[in-house]
Amino acid sequence: MAAPAALQRSVVSPAGRHTASLIFLHGSGDTGQEARAWIKQILNQDMAFQHIKVIYPTAPARPYTPMKGAFSNVWFDRYKICNDCPEHIESIDSMCQGLTDLINDEIKNGIAKNRILIGGFSMGGGMAMHLAYRFHQDLAGVFALSSFLNKDSAVYQALKRNESALPELFQCHGTADELVLYSWGEETNKMLKSLGVSASLHTFPNLNHELNRTEIEKLKSWIVKKLPVEASKANE
Repeated sequence: MAAPAALQRSVVSPAGRHTASLIFLHGSGDTGQEARAWIKQILNQDMAFQHIKVIYPTAPARPYTPMKGAFSNVWFDRYKICNDCPEHIESIDSMCQGLTDLINDEIKNGIAKNRILIGGFSMGGGMAMHLAYRFHQDLAGVFALSSFLNKDSAVYQALKRNESALPELFQCHGTADELVLYSWGEETNKMLKSLGVSASLHTFPNLNHELNRTEIEKLKSWIVKKLPVEASKANE
């Protein structure tokens, strides 16, 4: 099978020496550039760090079943937007390969795998959970903002068989979310905890399917906690 084409990406370079990387996956129908601009608008500046490179890749356009097969920038297909239907595992696994290439690019640049974080908004957070908990359990951590996993997710199946240490999950969800219900995010959090993931869930009253400043500031604090500035280069 032909290797997937490299994903387009928008990058915020670190101000100082690059010792860690963060991959932020946009929501359905968005692009990396638009996700970066959205966060920039909320913070009045880029989400930027002294030592962390921030990468916003763009999902390739593909037919999306919830939009009657219209082309959209989505990480994977869904049979419908609900938490009790099967996952479209073929498209999820295909994109895991493309995102693995992105992780490997960072490793080739000299970044240790335990210095790479991945996460995203909505579908991007769901994609990040599949990628990390099924294929890359040695990443520094995972974040999922307004995201969920289907009830019978392949992630849960993989973790039932797992015995190794798992990346920590940082989850945020608005109680007024009308697209991805808060209860779906809460159920995902409980399931992952029951399967051995150290997971936090930050609740935002009256927040719909969107991001806000408090949430991004909390996320930034968590990112720096998981990817601290290295005291010296001697990190074997």
